[in-house]
Amino acid sequence: MGAADKAAIAAGTPGVELMERAGLAVADAVTQRFDVQPVLVLCGPGNNGGDGYVVARLLKARGWPVSVRALGEPATPDAQAMRARWDGETLPLDGALGEALVIDALFGAGLSRALDGAAAHAAALLASRPETVVAIDTPSGLPGDTGQPLGPSFIAGLTVTFHARKPAHVLEPGRSRCGEIVVADIGLGATPSTLFENGPELWRARFPWPSASSHKHQRGRLIVVSGDAWSTGAARLSARAGLRIGAGLVTIYAREEALAANAAHLEAVMLKPYANDLELEQAADQADAAVIGPAAGVTETTLLNVLALARTGAALVLDADAITVFRDDPGELFSVLDRDDVLTPHQGEFERLFPGLLKAAPERITAARRAAAKAGAVVLLKGADTVIAAPDGRCAVNINGSPWLATAGSGDVLAGFIGGLVSQGMDSFEAACAAAWIHAEAAELHGPGLISEDLPGLAPTVLRRLYEER
Repeated sequence: MGAADKAAIAAGTPGVELMERAGLAVADAVTQRFDVQPVLVLCGPGNNGGDGYVVARLLKARGWPVSVRALGEPATPDAQAMRARWDGETLPLDGALGEALVIDALFGAGLSRALDGAAAHAAALLASRPETVVAIDTPSGLPGDTGQPLGPSFIAGLTVTFHARKPAHVLEPGRSRCGEIVVADIGLGATPSTLFENGPELWRARFPWPSASSHKHQRGRLIVVSGDAWSTGAARLSARAGLRIGAGLVTIYAREEALAANAAHLEAVMLKPYANDLELEQAADQADAAVIGPAAGVTETTLLNVLALARTGAALVLDADAITVFRDDPGELFSVLDRDDVLTPHQGEFERLFPGLLKAAPERITAARRAAAKAGAVVLLKGADTVIAAPDGRCAVNINGSPWLATAGSGDVLAGFIGGLVSQGMDSFEAACAAAWIHAEAAELHGPGLISEDLPGLAPTVLRRLYEER
């Protein structure tokens, strides 16, 4: 039983009442999405099974042909009460399951062992037709706190959960096994948490919109460090993204040999030269934020440039090569970071900077939190289930990830979005969250054929929507 359930019961809501509400939410979700057809409800011995008996009773009352198969006798008082209210036949769970719509009420999010026996056999039988499976809370065999199956597990086309999504609903591979996710309100009170679903409601109220009196010097000064002459495109992607997200002034700093390549492609983004790390430090001293790493090169120059930028007042956004260059001595990097800085590693870069941490953690949320605490900075762990963690323990999981972002340069754009928002004074954790969400929304606007050059130009449509909803 979750903390919210316990709090509701302690406040006077009977467990059977919560079970009735949960079953009603599942029955409503089913009738809203499916035509009347035979339904097979698979009930486990715990409270998840109790929810299943409620669903069976309510669907039968609405005229649906319902049959129930049980893994065993109900083992909790609430589940026993709901079994007593079910007036139909209950058969053992064994053999073929037929072609019915299946309600998976065997085990919920609290399962901490692998499925076996009849439950594992049922999961195997249904694996090829997830569109006919509706899971209650989480698909059976999928632990709610990790999203990592411990063995065989059900795969659902629809999952109905209660109160809030659990890690299994947002972290892969669990997210892909849940299908459509419906979060039903069954009257559970708010519970304190530092783990959030990343969406506009998390940061919209503090998004840095300009006022009527704003001018470019007040809207943030962002610098981006270019790579060598043959590796300049990544920095331009970051710079253009920073400008599109609202930064008032964006400047690329490049070595002399890279000036011509950059100048041929820049318009509103400014370009300035620097000769060494000390000149870069002086140039960045008036900047609000700096992006370094995209195609910067894994070289001593990049390492010295990061350390130089860290000596300024600019908040840092470190991506790609600016992360990898510290793989031999991560502590050197951590010693110069602070809570306003942002690291944006993909899984490989994360492993270089935090060796063994992902493997040792039960899931990516814990890994990102531990990394943020160790680095003393915000960590955005990229992936289909991007996780953003702050050193103070706040953590958010992006739930609008887009497959169209699997293209070269998309991470450079994300770094620019983050830098642009941080330069405008947005809290770095919230800036990283907002940037990740806007990044994915922009990708979905385009869809097939997206390349990274498209992303900055798609951002204004997303921003317009956010502005109108503010």
